[in-house]
Amino acid sequence: MSGQPNTRLSDLFGLAGWSKGELARLVNRQAAAMGHPQLATDTSRVRRWIDMGEIPRDPVPRVLAVLFTERLGRVVTIEDLGLVRRGRAGRRQGGGSAEHPDGVPWAPERTAAVLTEFTGMDLMLNRRGLVGAGAALAAGSALSSAMHDWLHTDPVLAADAPDLDHPLHADPAGFDRYEAAPIGSQEIEELERSVEVFRAWDAARGGGLQRKAVVGQLNEVGGMLAYHHPSHLQRRLWGVAANLAVLAGWMSHDVGLEPTAQKYFVIAAHAAREGGDRPRAGEALSRAARQMVHLGRPDDALDLMKLAKSGSGERLLPRTQAMFHTIEAWAQASMGKGQAMRRTLGQAEDLFVSDRNDTEPPDWMQTFKDEDLYGMTALAYRTLAEFDPGAAVHAQYYAEKALELRIDGRERSKIFDHLSMASACFIADDPEQADRYARLALMSMGSNSSQRTWDRLRQMYRLTAEYAGYPKIQELREEIKLALPKGRGRTGNSAQA
Repeated sequence: MSGQPNTRLSDLFGLAGWSKGELARLVNRQAAAMGHPQLATDTSRVRRWIDMGEIPRDPVPRVLAVLFTERLGRVVTIEDLGLVRRGRAGRRQGGGSAEHPDGVPWAPERTAAVLTEFTGMDLMLNRRGLVGAGAALAAGSALSSAMHDWLHTDPVLAADAPDLDHPLHADPAGFDRYEAAPIGSQEIEELERSVEVFRAWDAARGGGLQRKAVVGQLNEVGGMLAYHHPSHLQRRLWGVAANLAVLAGWMSHDVGLEPTAQKYFVIAAHAAREGGDRPRAGEALSRAARQMVHLGRPDDALDLMKLAKSGSGERLLPRTQAMFHTIEAWAQASMGKGQAMRRTLGQAEDLFVSDRNDTEPPDWMQTFKDEDLYGMTALAYRTLAEFDPGAAVHAQYYAEKALELRIDGRERSKIFDHLSMASACFIADDPEQADRYARLALMSMGSNSSQRTWDRLRQMYRLTAEYAGYPKIQELREEIKLALPKGRGRTGNSAQA
């Protein structure tokens, strides 16, 4: 007991709107449903948790996490409630502090438990039809400040799992924990192949249709990581966890679950670092940066990109560096910094062409090809054209180059390119061409579950207003209004989506 109020629990308790006596009764009822009928919580205990900082014994933290998750309709973890026992882990670097009370980064031995708990709660929300609303995104500066020192050091893999003398030890914080047991290289190969299948599906159809399957797979991998495997297998398993967490985050972002997405990107960075893959950790953070630009927070994106680049280590391939530069350029464009954007895009192109392909790229980089460089360049110029209309012609040029190469079934990227081209054409006073590309995008969007494509369409729709007097454009506007999903608009500024 710290003797100090648990402000995080107190804040969430206030949001939930319960009385202390009501929460005590709910804890007893939920605990019984989870197989702990002997639990007898009363009002005085709840008061000690909130007002005195007392951390209850297991299973109470897990029970509280379930209750708050259901009540608030978003994932609430034991960390969110301030109910993690620090003990030995709290004395390690990254175990949480007054400056970073969320424990970001958390101690290495907590990574698998945090991963499993968060995915378990996310699955529960999926099952009950709730959505991840009501939470706030952490600022990019806060994340990069918290994670800087941690990401710049190399972990000791032996600390990633429980002691060999206790191979079945697992942190009790897990929810729907996969039973810890050893697995071999064949099982890991199957998991690695499943990542490729999920990745291809997401690129073709958007994140909405397979998100639950990815989260479920990640939940099982988190349980597998509770068992101490030989180091070569443990590293590969951490790699699978990182890849699945990035996918879960990207799919969550794709359907508008923004705080959930950010949490997965942070989990992915942890998992990659635990496996000794700092470039993968940097790429996970670059996804969080792209999310920030999409939501109209480019300054936060630049903070995250600075950390992603500096924390990725010396093994960062030129092509990966090029990808990082395109994200940075997009953020600069959304701030109207044309000169900086052009300089950054030039660096991206130089790095991209300098990659001689003499080193096999990691699987997570094999989808960044010529068309992706062109597509991101087109997006940056299209975004800058909001401030400098002269940039629109460059956006058209690069979008056309990207579309010429889009032949690999990545339909969502093609939709984005069509919308970049259509928007650039409107800004360049070419409504005839804009109409053609807008209709090509619209034709494909009905079979795609990506909310981001609809966000981008809404921004293009705004540009059609100037040409509403043209019969073809007026018809297009009516078709777009009929096609747009109702009640699914994002909050915040997605003008540079």
